[in-house]
Amino acid sequence: MVVSLKLKKGISKLNDRSKTRVVSIANQKGGVGKTTTAINLATALVSIGNRVLIIDLDAQGNASTGLGIPVEDRQLSTYDVIVDNSDLRSIIKNSLVDGLFIAPATTDLSSADVDLVSNDKRTMVLKHSIVKLLESNSNYDYILIDCPPALSLLTINAFVACETVLVPLQAEFFALEGLSQLMTTIKEVRGTLNKNIWIQGIVLTMYDKRNNLSVQIEEDVREHLGKLVYETVIPRNVRLSEAPSFSLPALLYDRKCAGSIAYKKLAAEFLERESKL
Repeated sequence: MVVSLKLKKGISKLNDRSKTRVVSIANQKGGVGKTTTAINLATALVSIGNRVLIIDLDAQGNASTGLGIPVEDRQLSTYDVIVDNSDLRSIIKNSLVDGLFIAPATTDLSSADVDLVSNDKRTMVLKHSIVKLLESNSNYDYILIDCPPALSLLTINAFVACETVLVPLQAEFFALEGLSQLMTTIKEVRGTLNKNIWIQGIVLTMYDKRNNLSVQIEEDVREHLGKLVYETVIPRNVRLSEAPSFSLPALLYDRKCAGSIAYKKLAAEFLERESKL
C-alpha cells in the first residue's frame, strides 16, 4: 500500500527549483540518528509535493529496511552501481510513501572500498551514476545520500556527488569528537574533487532537555559553530525509535509525536536554507 502524505502547515515548497539538489547526510560516528534523519526529512519534503530519492550507501541497509524494502527484494543494490557500474535507474524502488523512492543497500557494500581499489575513477563512480540518472529526465527535487558511519571511500563518493552536507550530531559528551575531522575531509574534497560542496547545516539529535548535559552540549556546539547549527533540535523520542521496526517513517507511524513534529520543523528550516543557496 502506498500512502500519500499531506503535512503542509509550516512548510512551503520551493517553486523555482530548476534542478535536483543532492544532499549527503553524514557523520562518521554511528548511532547519531543519521538514517532516521534521512528517512523523516525525506518524508516531510515529500509531504509538500517534492519527489525525493534516498540513496542508501550504508551496508547495514537501515534506510532500505526503514522504508519497507525487504532484503529479498534487493537483487540489485547500490553495491552493483558502485562496483559493477549498473544503471542507478535499474535499482530504484518505490517506497510506501507516494513520491519517495529508495536505491537500496545490502551487506555487499561492506567490501566496496576493497573492490574499488583498482578503479582509477573510484571517487567519481556515484557522481557519474547520478549525472546519468538526471540526464534521463528523472524529475527528483532532492536526492538524499545516507552515508555509512565512516569516512570511507563510499562517503568520499557521496561528497564528490553532492552539493551540500547535512550533519546529524548527537547531543552527548563526545559530540564534537570527530566533527573536526569530518569538516576537514569536506574541506579537502572541496579543494580537490568537488569545489561546490558545503556544509548545509548541523542538526542536534537525541536531545533531552531534562538532561543538563544535553543543554550544555547544545550551548557548546552553538558557541563553536554558530549559524551552521539548526535552530531545530531532534528530541529523544520512543516513537522515533519504534517506527523503523514497522518499516515506516515516524511521520507515518505517529505524525503527532514529538519526533515527527521536530522533523517537520527541520524540513521547513532546511527549505529556508536551500532557498538561500
